[in-house]
Amino acid sequence: MTYRGKVKNGVVVLDGEAMLPEGVVVRVEPVEATKPKTGATVYKRLAEIAGKAAGLPPDLARQHDHYLHGQARR
Repeated sequence: MTYRGKVKNGVVVLDGEAMLPEGVVVRVEPVEATKPKTGATVYKRLAEIAGKAAGLPPDLARQHDHYLHGQARR
């Protein structure tokens, strides 16, 4: 027997008045394939600006806590 339903807040809710006994094991298969996101990756979106910052201290990566939070240099 096949039941139809939808996922709501992470829970499968069956259509109509379909009732299954508590604890019954079921198999859930999506009817419609979900499409993967086709937008550009974060890397691609940031690639054009990566490495173009000017006027920063040369040791910023190593000493970022010093520059951002005023901690002692390492």
